[in-house]
Amino acid sequence: MFHMQEELPCQVVCRIVLDAKSPKSFKDMIDDEYRVNMILDNLPVAVLRRRLYGSQSTVYQHGFRVGFKGRYAGVSSISKKKKKKKKKTLLVLSKTARNLFVYLYPQSKDELYFLNNHLSFRVIYHKNPDNNSARIVGFEVTPHSGVTLMLFGIVLGPRRNAGVLNLSFLKKVCLNFNANMSNSIKHEFTEWGSQITTCNNDTKNIIRGSTIPQIVDTHTDVVYTYDVTFKESDIEWASRWDAYLLMNDDQLHWFSIKNSLIVVLFLSGMLAMIIMRTLHKDISNFNQLDPQDESEEETGWKVVHGDVFRPPVNSRLLSVYVGAGVQIFGMTLTTLIFALLGFLSPSNRGGLMTAMVLSWFFMGLIAGFSSARLYKALKGTEWKENTYKTSFMFPGISFAIFFVLDALMWRQGSSGAVPFGTMFVLVCLWLGISVPLVFVGSYLGFKKPVIEDPVKTNKIPRQVPKQPWYLKPIFLMLVGGILPFWVIFIEFFFVLTSIWLNQFYYIVGYLFIAFVMLIITCMEITIILCYFHLRGEDYNWWWRAYLTAGSSALYLFLYSVFYFFIKLDITKFVSCLLYFGYMLIASYAFFVLTGTIGFYACLWFVWEIYSSLKID
Repeated sequence: MFHMQEELPCQVVCRIVLDAKSPKSFKDMIDDEYRVNMILDNLPVAVLRRRLYGSQSTVYQHGFRVGFKGRYAGVSSISKKKKKKKKKTLLVLSKTARNLFVYLYPQSKDELYFLNNHLSFRVIYHKNPDNNSARIVGFEVTPHSGVTLMLFGIVLGPRRNAGVLNLSFLKKVCLNFNANMSNSIKHEFTEWGSQITTCNNDTKNIIRGSTIPQIVDTHTDVVYTYDVTFKESDIEWASRWDAYLLMNDDQLHWFSIKNSLIVVLFLSGMLAMIIMRTLHKDISNFNQLDPQDESEEETGWKVVHGDVFRPPVNSRLLSVYVGAGVQIFGMTLTTLIFALLGFLSPSNRGGLMTAMVLSWFFMGLIAGFSSARLYKALKGTEWKENTYKTSFMFPGISFAIFFVLDALMWRQGSSGAVPFGTMFVLVCLWLGISVPLVFVGSYLGFKKPVIEDPVKTNKIPRQVPKQPWYLKPIFLMLVGGILPFWVIFIEFFFVLTSIWLNQFYYIVGYLFIAFVMLIITCMEITIILCYFHLRGEDYNWWWRAYLTAGSSALYLFLYSVFYFFIKLDITKFVSCLLYFGYMLIASYAFFVLTGTIGFYACLWFVWEIYSSLKID
């Protein structure tokens, strides 16, 4: 506890003694990179870290780690004479013009575990000159360690006149740490309740010259402490979240947009050539033929006009997934628009997830309507069964996976598990809002008159000729998913980093542009590949259009697997299961979304080109 603008020196919070089970628990949390999160005036505590890939800019990370791992070496001797053992010399110091040689002998090659038991808070505030009041605009935990700076300063400094080293400290310990090992202090005291000798009340700092990190071991005293400093800033209260959400990698995002734009322009050029040159010429020639010569001249896509609108197999399942895709599309678009307009502020915790869930519930109306319209156009009659499956298939599968993952988190005692009460409320909202709206939309869709096909369907199906290898359905579907994934994989990388590596991500503008590019790419690649199928006299385009764009979800999941092995260091089975389970749900939703976009684009394309033919 502290008061505004009152700096505090080293303050003792509590003392604990690690029993036989505590070290294992702490070591597991350190291995799994558990982080402690705090909130001050609705601002999350953040650690200032340098960005990856050699960048000099800094970024805020959520919370601070419970502890860290490092190697520990003891000082064997300190002598004024140089010994013949060359491998043992680490430091050569100068004191009163006489060389001192420090010889280190590693005691263990295994990494040890240390706790971050001292927190140094820095509260950033903005002062109002009118009424002399102050408001908090930042909350940081600043890493600092006299141990690390002292050792690195000596090792990297010149061999002569390197300064004076605290020899009593060297006789105790020599640590080889990185920059993350900075908030661990093994506090010293004669008896509990007396003054802690490792706190200096005069300088308001930890005494660095005689402190060593707090190791995790059985029957070890651990004292948690903190200190508080304040810093005035010109940042106003309304802009205090800018420092948390500041992105210094704009060039990478713009590169992603340019990359997506090149893909879109390439596909647009191919589509323009197909429509303006090939299709326009074919339609003009076909419409100018005499009826007596029409059968002799029909080739390619024109010859299948009597089968192209034949209902596919599993037409009800296709209608169900199209309805689910429309629901996800409406949810995504609504959430992004609200975020762009500034209604989903990061200060409103859980606002983004709440908006997504609620918008998905209310989009059940258009899901039922679109599913019913398509099912009726495909000559379907069992509208109740179609409505039930639209209401329960996609959300039911996703919820089942999520429930299993959440049950595993309950079993592990994780604080990240969704409480049973919240889960019950979500189920009630699903059954009370989304399902009734799907039924209402389905009823309205079936009440509409049936959509008439632009050409008549033959009673006897036409035999599809044997296709070359490059027109095989599986090959084209796998090829078709590459480009939609290509236009969003950079933004997907940042989303994964935000979720799994404690980074802030709130650049909705780039995300919205990537979403628009994804829509255009899915539409264009599906239309182009659909034309190649029709040109090969293969009229089975319904499911193929859905799976062509939807196959991009396969690459999305494969990239998440690649990200897991390259960027993450997760070793526990349950944690791995959680990661792949959540990525499976995300990939499943992405499959339904992109598949629906591709299907509607292909449906529009086929409808337009065959409605242009003059067929009696």
